[in-house]
Amino acid sequence: MSGDALARMTGCNGGQLRPPLQPRDIALIQEADFTRRILLRRHLTAWAIAAIVFAGSPTPGRADEAGADATELAKKLANPIAALISVPLQYNYDQNFGPEDDGSISKLNIQPVIPASLNDDWNLITRVILPLVKQDDIPVKGQGESGLGDIVASFFFSPKAPTSRGWIWGAGPVLLLPTASDDSLGGEKWGLGPTAVALKQAGPWTVGALANHSWSVAGESDRADVNATFVQPFLSYITSTKTTFSLSSETTYDWESENWSVPVNATVSQLLKVRSQIFQVTVGARYWLDAPDNGPEGWGGRLQLTLLFPK
Repeated sequence: MSGDALARMTGCNGGQLRPPLQPRDIALIQEADFTRRILLRRHLTAWAIAAIVFAGSPTPGRADEAGADATELAKKLANPIAALISVPLQYNYDQNFGPEDDGSISKLNIQPVIPASLNDDWNLITRVILPLVKQDDIPVKGQGESGLGDIVASFFFSPKAPTSRGWIWGAGPVLLLPTASDDSLGGEKWGLGPTAVALKQAGPWTVGALANHSWSVAGESDRADVNATFVQPFLSYITSTKTTFSLSSETTYDWESENWSVPVNATVSQLLKVRSQIFQVTVGARYWLDAPDNGPEGWGGRLQLTLLFPK
């Protein structure tokens, strides 16, 4: 047997014996090994958490894409004939009705917007206004009524692509349906006429107008005929935070009574998202520049919640 082999077996090195390990030394070695393993696990865990966070957080490209999608939704909301399913719930309050200015009207308009693709070039946009009305002290103090008003349905045939100059437009029929639950809440007349809208969007700006004219074609003979023009010019600006500032009017001229109704609306809207539901919240004020005798006067208010269902 060689000397090296003997040294390995006997623990000798150069003719010297290695001192045997003491229990304290063995304990120190085991403790160092345990500490090393704990540190290794901690490093691996930290790297794993970092990888998960990095993978789950939006990259610059994803954040840019999300921002672009929100901007596109805000622009579609400023467009009355956008190919976007939405359900606006619009509450309006107007006051100072009647000879003594005692009356007020609260109205909740349920206004679903439903687009349908007809072919590669055209959309059909259906806009419905279903009003729930509460009248207080109308026609005189102490009287009132509440219920469903007359429904207005508009149908816009609209090209999918803007014109060469960037104009978006649509046109079609408008229908007036005598759905009021009480004769004081509606005209008891069937109406029909044309409607059209045109607008242009450039950067954060949207400018345009919607108009229609309705004539009564059937209904109760003892009620006044319908012959009215409605014009709604609108202007809006969208900020980088998807806040929309809007100015509009909802002007009506009654050709039978020769009366104007001219409210001007100023609103602020914010696009929001809670879990998977996207919606827009709107608050605003309105002022009546002109109205028929015993009609609304002065200031009113508007609140709106718009539920969005993008494809």
